Amino acid sequence: MAIKTEAVGKEWPATTYEVGKEKIREYATVIGLDNPVHLDREAARAAGYRDVVAPPMFCVVYSFPALAPAVFDPEVDMNFAAMVHGGQEFEWDEPACSGDEITTTAKCLEISERDGKGFYVFESTSVNQNGDQVARGVWTNIVRGV
Repeated sequence: MAIKTEAVGKEWPATTYEVGKEKIREYATVIGLDNPVHLDREAARAAGYRDVVAPPMFCVVYSFPALAPAVFDPEVDMNFAAMVHGGQEFEWDEPACSGDEITTTAKCLEISERDGKGFYVFESTSVNQNGDQVARGVWTNIVRGV
């Protein structure tokens, strides 16, 4: 069965996520971070941040809502039941802080087949309310048995 590649280059509507101080604190606590810049507004500001700063991998929280429609798009035609996580790469720019509104767009970079597996590569680009890039991600999903 051949995989469909028509969705390469397709972009999906942007999503916006308002970063909350408590969400940052919960995330930091769950992953075991105790750096006060993730927990305390005064500590974050004393360290030069605008407000409580999100840990770098918090980008998954505000980025993935933009990627979900891409992963489940019938035009992409990915068999989610046979999908495994292939990898993620991120570039971080302006730190995401409490109170920021992060807008993320998603785009399909590649759909290809190798060794009986489908490779689905997506890009997310996230900017804050000032238009400053916060994070760029490349998400690779592998589908077995295509």
